[in-house]
Amino acid sequence: MSETNQSFNTPITERVPWAKTSENSMIPLHLDYFDGSMFEAVERTAKKYPNAIAFDFMGRSTTYRKMIDQIEKCAKALRTIGVRENDCVTIAMPNCPQAVYMFYAVNLVGGIANMIHPLSAEKEIEHYLNASNSVTAITLDQFYHKFESIRANTNVVNIIIASIRDELSRPIKAGYMLTEGRKIKKIPKDAPVIRWDQFMKISNSCFYNYKKERKGSDPAVMLYSGGTTGTTKGIVLSNSNFNNLGEQIVATNPMYRPGDRMLAAMPLFHGFGLGVCVHSILSQGGRVILLPRFTPKSYAKAILKNKCNFIAGVPTLFEALLRIPQMEGKDLSYLKGVFSGGDSLSIELKKKLDKFLYDHHATIQVREGYGTTETVTACCLTPPTMYKEGSIGIPFPDTYMKIVKPDTDEEVPYYTEGEILISGPTNMQYYWENEEETAQTLRKSEFDGRTWVYTGDLGYMDEEGFIYFKGRSKRMIISSGYNIYPAQLENIIDAHEDVLMSCIIGVPDPYKMHKVKAFVALKPDIEANDEEKEKILAHCRKHLAKYEMPYDIEFRDQLPKTLVGKVAYRVLEEEELLKIQNENLKKDAE
Repeated sequence: MSETNQSFNTPITERVPWAKTSENSMIPLHLDYFDGSMFEAVERTAKKYPNAIAFDFMGRSTTYRKMIDQIEKCAKALRTIGVRENDCVTIAMPNCPQAVYMFYAVNLVGGIANMIHPLSAEKEIEHYLNASNSVTAITLDQFYHKFESIRANTNVVNIIIASIRDELSRPIKAGYMLTEGRKIKKIPKDAPVIRWDQFMKISNSCFYNYKKERKGSDPAVMLYSGGTTGTTKGIVLSNSNFNNLGEQIVATNPMYRPGDRMLAAMPLFHGFGLGVCVHSILSQGGRVILLPRFTPKSYAKAILKNKCNFIAGVPTLFEALLRIPQMEGKDLSYLKGVFSGGDSLSIELKKKLDKFLYDHHATIQVREGYGTTETVTACCLTPPTMYKEGSIGIPFPDTYMKIVKPDTDEEVPYYTEGEILISGPTNMQYYWENEEETAQTLRKSEFDGRTWVYTGDLGYMDEEGFIYFKGRSKRMIISSGYNIYPAQLENIIDAHEDVLMSCIIGVPDPYKMHKVKAFVALKPDIEANDEEKEKILAHCRKHLAKYEMPYDIEFRDQLPKTLVGKVAYRVLEEEELLKIQNENLKKDAE
């Protein structure tokens, strides 16, 4: 077929018969977007539904009215301690009320919320604080010591310490202190921090205007990705990026109604969790069920107890759902939407999930989506009433996707594999203080005048506009939904005094999808043994988050090389796959 994808820019109802029928006909091509701040979007909802529940946390409910009140107190306190317009405030928190309040309070005072993983290693935290020029940070009491150990190497002035126990109801708080609370290392009484309750009282000292008027185009959030080189990049996203996503999420789910419950198990430092599960729901009058830490048991309990209407997650999260005994015989007929993203959902796993839903009386199937952090998160989703095997769906309203020859602007014919490009109202603004990477990722087309995100992902499109994801052209490993960039890990391992060279690969895993393995060539005269392996792993633990840690280190006298002298990581991947296949054959034979 010689026809290019250019025809995909024509209205979907003219190209696709199913778009005119059933619930699909309710999905508009174009939307009217609110041009204001994220806080204002949520505040508008709160004025419509002041007594509705905004979120639930560990058995305690919070109304929209109370949420806005707490956000405003938090904003006054931020203003009082010196946070100003366009300042970055680092938020290293799980899914909990204080994180929600702080996120919108930073927005209200005109700041930029720098969202990072609370389980990040000390050196990673140091990098995020310095890269963003943060002078204020908030984290939980259990992570205080990591922040304090690197504080002197940063410009951070204020560290705000919150605690999960402060947001728990009395009965649950007692149980928490007897279990999880006992594990938390004590913070010295004279520690140079501001406790959450003290911080909120500081708001009483704010007697001047703390609200800053912000436009939709103003920068609001910084999330992180590996960029094209594997080096961590701060992705700057605007108010409109998040507000527009909220409008798109509701438009592509015509079954959604204000008050519907979304389970927020995906973390807030991830565009999926922050954009889809929290802001899209709060800006559209829904009810968020905050889950601070995912375990299969807590996940199942949250779904059943709250009768969640929507759940979203990565394939590993749903795979865990299939194995939870508590779900046996339960009625899930209240589910309106189950969304999978963040990694490829295998055809076989989708079949298992769909059967699981059917067996539990749900009237829906899993809908797969696709997106990048450079577009906040999802920008493409399977329609409500039509599924094509292997497809990640069609673009959201006002979003365009095309397939081109990698690193060019030349479109390829339907069913031809190429690089996936995205243009729409959730495209990022820029990479923080990195013009070169920004120019590589955001490019204006000579043919259509649109600015496109070059994803580095491979896929193809069919004649009805359905997209099929085929893989990553960038070196990136996805493990349990987390993005892991091999180049970053290699830099850390190579910094060890005994290491000559290293190579990181992803190894297929039935639960995590992939797990990290390191191949290491040691310097001459360094003996490869278990003691040396433990030394390197200890070095990794200091610099890497838990989800980035290699499950194994294999020593090699030398690493395979390409013709131009680079480490041939694909050779190592093929060797590992062959090893797994042989092991499986051996098991079958036994």
